[in-house]
Amino acid sequence: MGTASTEAKAQLAREAGAEVVVNYTTQDFTSEARRWSDGAGLQVVYDSVGRDTFQGSLDSLAPRGMLALFGQSSGPVPAFDPLLLSQKGSLFLTRPTLKHYVSSTEELRERANDILSRVAAGTLKVRVDTQLPLAQAAEAHRLLESRRTTGKVLLIP
Repeated sequence: MGTASTEAKAQLAREAGAEVVVNYTTQDFTSEARRWSDGAGLQVVYDSVGRDTFQGSLDSLAPRGMLALFGQSSGPVPAFDPLLLSQKGSLFLTRPTLKHYVSSTEELRERANDILSRVAAGTLKVRVDTQLPLAQAAEAHRLLESRRTTGKVLLIP
């Protein structure tokens, strides 16, 4: 199951293999997650949106489920009492950062080889939205901040 903010982005998610896609700006994705999971809730939710979807993401989880909050395109999540996590079913919350998962050159190479071998084999597709010359780095940031992109933004030296 996936969520998107527009029908165009929802279509991209379907093309990438999502069985169910909910537009979180017009539908209650928490109810859909519960329905899709036969009422059990989801084991893990990956949330790149932040403020607008945080509460719904927590509400979509099964007991002992994990929310991986890795972005904040709608803004930062407001402060909350950690007691909420236990009240909602002993939930786990993480805010992963790349530097903690590639803490050495060896680990970086291992992870990069894993990903790049999948790209080379065609089992992992990378969607490139925009390519800009390095001199237009500010424009690349504006595009990302505006949430108008639907794939990678590449800066070409």
